[in-house]
Amino acid sequence: MPLVISIKTHSRIDMLDITPAVQEAISNSSLTDGICVVYIPHTTAGITINEGADPAVCQDIMKKLNELVPYDAGYLHLEGNSDSHIKTSIVGNSVTIFVENGRLVMGTWQKIFFCEFDGPRSRKANIKLMGS
Repeated sequence: MPLVISIKTHSRIDMLDITPAVQEAISNSSLTDGICVVYIPHTTAGITINEGADPAVCQDIMKKLNELVPYDAGYLHLEGNSDSHIKTSIVGNSVTIFVENGRLVMGTWQKIFFCEFDGPRSRKANIKLMGS
């Protein structure tokens, strides 16, 4: 059974750093070494790993995604959130991170970002931990 992180988003499009919550899930488990998979079970939200030191990186990513896939571009989907579905397909819905000595193995500047494309909403991220 996966662990679940609850996420509350506050705008239509956003990137939220969930690294501390993922690390907390690992710290509260018995996993010392293995892998951590974080899966987003939503069709209008995704997940990515990128630089977390400079917030301008997230702003640049969202700006470019909005340029590539604008909100209102004459899509056929009737719910009015086709851009969100497309952005989710581009970004993806899961990441896999190594765990060593009970800690995420990530680069100096790397963070795990939940990507909201159709908020604000209450969302979740599922975490599966597997030992080696």
